[in-house]
Amino acid sequence: MLSGVTLPVAATAGLHPIDGLVVVLYLIGITIMGIWMGRRITGLDDFFMPRKFGKGMMMMHAFGTGTASDQAVTVSSATFRTGLSGIWYQWLWLFVTPFYWLIAPIFRRFRAITTADVYELRYDRSVAVLFAIVGIASMCIKIGLMLKGAGALVDAGTGGLIDADVAIIAVTLMFVVYGAAGGLGAAIVTDYIQGILTIAFSFMLLPFILWEVGGMSGVRETISNDAMLSLVAPGKISWFFIIMMSFQALVGIVAQPFIMGVCAAGKTEWEGRVGIVGGNLIKRLCTAAWSITAIAAVAWYIQNGNAPSQLDTESLKRTADGIYGEVAYTFLPGLAPGLLGLFLAALLAGVMSSCDSFMISSAALFTENIYKPLRTEVSDKHCIWVGRLASILVVAGGVAFAFWVPSVVKALEIWFMIAPMMGLVFWIGLFWRRMTVAGAWATTVTGFFAWWVSTQPWFINGLGRIPGSQSLRLLWAEGDKIVVYLPWQILFYSLAASAVGIVVSLFTRPVSPDKLNRFYQLSRTPVQPGEEVLQPCTLPTTTQAVDRPMLIRAGGLEIPMPSRTSTIGFMTIWLFVGGIIGAFVWIVSSP
Repeated sequence: MLSGVTLPVAATAGLHPIDGLVVVLYLIGITIMGIWMGRRITGLDDFFMPRKFGKGMMMMHAFGTGTASDQAVTVSSATFRTGLSGIWYQWLWLFVTPFYWLIAPIFRRFRAITTADVYELRYDRSVAVLFAIVGIASMCIKIGLMLKGAGALVDAGTGGLIDADVAIIAVTLMFVVYGAAGGLGAAIVTDYIQGILTIAFSFMLLPFILWEVGGMSGVRETISNDAMLSLVAPGKISWFFIIMMSFQALVGIVAQPFIMGVCAAGKTEWEGRVGIVGGNLIKRLCTAAWSITAIAAVAWYIQNGNAPSQLDTESLKRTADGIYGEVAYTFLPGLAPGLLGLFLAALLAGVMSSCDSFMISSAALFTENIYKPLRTEVSDKHCIWVGRLASILVVAGGVAFAFWVPSVVKALEIWFMIAPMMGLVFWIGLFWRRMTVAGAWATTVTGFFAWWVSTQPWFINGLGRIPGSQSLRLLWAEGDKIVVYLPWQILFYSLAASAVGIVVSLFTRPVSPDKLNRFYQLSRTPVQPGEEVLQPCTLPTTTQAVDRPMLIRAGGLEIPMPSRTSTIGFMTIWLFVGGIIGAFVWIVSSP
């Protein structure tokens, strides 16, 4: 239970032995499955990039990789404190989802093993190594973030019976064992089962908490503050916040190391398209369930005389961060033995299905883009064991970060800022031929430097002296600290990094035409059924290069004309996005 807070009690019965049995059986079963997959590995491609999965597997892989319990913690915590607008901490990717339909085939067409291969193809090895270093650091932080969130939920979901630190160690050991044994193939196969459990984790609390408070009508009657029931309310999460966070999500998604596996492990680019879009649309529905569960929990607290507004700042933070697990611990044990165990197993499934993919993508970056170029005469078997060792080291870094970082929200803020610095390099290089190696380095270094500058007191104080700074909301109060309002911070370092990269490119040596032609030829030539990739980032001899018509070709800009499939799919997914938002608004406002 949370210290200093009197919790409402529905039907607490504690942790039953059957609950523990369910969790143990899940952990053992999923580990055995991953190890079994390891026996089927015949080469390095099987370990890092199998390219053999169908739509169903790819959909659950995208869902499992992109969905974890730390996100439920973030959304439910933000919703508990600020209302339904807290959903945008994950729904900010909602407006990026249609673009996944366009991104997935491009990544598959590169015929690469890692995303760093693409940066080497477009620029040179130095930029690939830069991406590998930044990517590995990003994945260490992300693994730590997810372990931190899982530990907090396990601690709250068991009433403190299982310590958060113990949960972190146990979960880590399991996914390291099967992930290191079976590689990406093991991650994708186990993601299928773990994805189903994550969906159960997202929805299983909702009917019980809604029944307790009298449905959404009971929620609205109980919560008198209209801002708590608004998707865009006065406060931190404004339209400007949503727009800039969505922009950053789009820029950064291409530089997430795991995105190559999510898009390119399918048989063809069609599997990647359906997989990443379908998996992420399922995630948007799960996000809605987390938010509604949390807003119902607010009503539940108020109805039992524990209004969140009456809590002090520290108690509110502890209650909000643990609310999802507390609802589970209070309701599930009294309904049936084993339900809390199923919840905990589903919770662990969510974090393990993401961490295994992050671990393998990081190991691939180290092995393929840092180690192999230094040791050219090594066997695939040797490299697989290097990848396994790298997996363990990456996870060790993630565990260290989990124990160091003070909160899940702080970890999320750190992680969210990293990928866009290399994402800008990808996007500019994809559409502008004149982007150079020096420009890529300048963009990345400037982005990180501008981010650092925006956190410094002298910069913040200077913004406060600008006339109209209050009306522009340049600054924001975070507890007892004044910081740059996040949307302005994103705009500042994105513009600074892009401008410096473009200027430096105009005054430095261009990338060779042959190298550029190969890059653009790969990105525009569809993958053929049964196509065999013998060398990464190389067009097979059986595949004819495609000369795509250009929508824009001027000043070095090259933007291809979208295909009929891309256009229809893109517009259709926007309809799904609108439908999800409309359905959510209808649910929270209907009687």
